[in-house]
Amino acid sequence: MPLELFAHPFSSYCQKVLIALEENAVPFRLRLLDPSDPSGPDALAEFAALWPIRRFPLLRDGTRTLPESSVIIEYLQQHHPGPVRLIPDDPDAALTVRMLDRFFDHYVSTPQQKIVFDALREPDTRDPRGVAEARAMLDTAYAWLDAHLADGRPWAAGEAFTLADCGAAPFLFYADWTHAIGARHAQVQAYRQRVLTRPSVVRVVDAARPYRSYFPLGAPDRD
Repeated sequence: MPLELFAHPFSSYCQKVLIALEENAVPFRLRLLDPSDPSGPDALAEFAALWPIRRFPLLRDGTRTLPESSVIIEYLQQHHPGPVRLIPDDPDAALTVRMLDRFFDHYVSTPQQKIVFDALREPDTRDPRGVAEARAMLDTAYAWLDAHLADGRPWAAGEAFTLADCGAAPFLFYADWTHAIGARHAQVQAYRQRVLTRPSVVRVVDAARPYRSYFPLGAPDRD
């Protein structure tokens, strides 16, 4: 039975897993969580039954289901490995990768999504203070990452493309749309451009192009 991924191509956390699958050419069946798709309602109902929290992506491998993008990527490496080791075998190097993965999740994706979700609210229920705090967190995260990348490393954790870059690609992609990185963070701008040229990332970004109208702040005419 092939792997099944309950996901949507425009979701940043789904893209994180899709990049990992692309990196190692892992066969899988996409269960598209989009009500406008003919198979979408059935996939959404099955997804809700499997994972009542209803946060995607969700991976199903036979009788086993796994939520959370980082967990899914670790599972893929353990049970469906390929030539690209997204989590290093060396324990200390693996800790660095996991730390950076958490950095991109908590300090880039979380504030970015706060701003986007606020834009989806009715005007009288919006949270301007929370949005201001989210923008401040993104500025702080950009500054830290800029300094982290100043040694010339090609990827987040060093010379190898890893789990951390799988998350960085979509999170920085949407973060720059939401709260521009800016010229003062030239290292982050260059890293974002570099990771977006990775073939696995290119394929995932291209697959999401038909859904750009979903972006509530207006998708820019670039990338």
